[in-house]
Amino acid sequence: MGIIAWILLGLLAGIIAKMLMPGKDPGGIIVTTLIGIAGGLLGGWLGKVIFDVDSIDGFFDLSTWIAAVVGALILLVVYRLFARRR
Repeated sequence: MGIIAWILLGLLAGIIAKMLMPGKDPGGIIVTTLIGIAGGLLGGWLGKVIFDVDSIDGFFDLSTWIAAVVGALILLVVYRLFARRR
């Protein structure tokens, strides 16, 4: 997948993760988008390392979306933990 596809996938994964974990987050849509992009990368990497599968097969593959959303959820939880400490 190209970089534009990763950005689009990350944006949508961040929005889906935000819908699954509603609440007030500092940073708004920009931070949610960045968390989604990083979460997509994290989800793909974790799928490869933990399960030894290529979870990033293509943009429309279900495993790609699941990996991206799970990665975004993980990063959203971590972000909320650190943001509340301030």
